[in-house]
Amino acid sequence: MIDDPALPEAEFAFPGPLRDRLVAAVLSGAKTSTTGLRAEYDLPSCDEELPVVGQRSAVVDSAGRRVAVLEITAVEVLRLADVGWEHARDEGEGYTTVAGWRAAHVAFWEGPEVREAMGDPDFTVDDDTPVVAERFRMVERRDG
Repeated sequence: MIDDPALPEAEFAFPGPLRDRLVAAVLSGAKTSTTGLRAEYDLPSCDEELPVVGQRSAVVDSAGRRVAVLEITAVEVLRLADVGWEHARDEGEGYTTVAGWRAAHVAFWEGPEVREAMGDPDFTVDDDTPVVAERFRMVERRDG
């Protein structure tokens, strides 16, 4: 299944150290949730629909290799301010508070790569910014 070309790819962050850490957290089982900007799905460059429960995708590492298959178990669109501790903890990045989770995500979303992807050099987020909170489980992992 992991090499099925019809299986869409799941990319965490941008290629590089952050993606490598996130993929490692997925592979270790520490990362079972993720959060993205709702606005990304409205970009002309986005060919994806909002995720749905049961949807599967292949996790791609920084080198473009498919390393695992995830199945979405829950999806919720909510305000950034409404993301709770359980979701933040389950992102598997070692956050100890929701405030720490939020600070890291705001820094990423207001960073140059996301601003470029959004086509807005002044893009910012606030309490009311809609986000897509996903939960998933790993159903296949490439060995080696």
